[in-house]
Amino acid sequence: MSTEIRTFSIPDAAAEEAQAQLSSFLRTVEVQRIETAYADGAWRVLVLFTDLRRKEESQQIEAAIAAALNGWRDKAAAQAGVTRDAVLADDLVQEIARFAPTTEHELSIIVNARGQAISPQGGEIVQVVRSTLDLLID
Repeated sequence: MSTEIRTFSIPDAAAEEAQAQLSSFLRTVEVQRIETAYADGAWRVLVLFTDLRRKEESQQIEAAIAAALNGWRDKAAAQAGVTRDAVLADDLVQEIARFAPTTEHELSIIVNARGQAISPQGGEIVQVVRSTLDLLID
């Protein structure tokens, strides 16, 4: 999740209205840092923030992908007669859900970063992620 920047000006002449706009905005974001400076009869306010709606949205997407991967993993494990962890480790499910790879190359980067080899079902894993994203975006 990336940090965004927004600036506000609170002029001495209309401070109350400008402060109300700033306060309203601050209630909808997770503030990382605020910088202020006074010049030419107005406070300049620089806000570095994370949009909470986007944060909530990405958490919902992550949860949906994890649920879809767990469903796929249960079926694959039953068919192969192994545990679901043998098909795909729990911690990898979370990493894959977090980064939502839509190609086998992206998946291999995530898996290799954890010191593991890509699963022979890499294509299926990517398809689960893609179809989950498609459902959410429609």
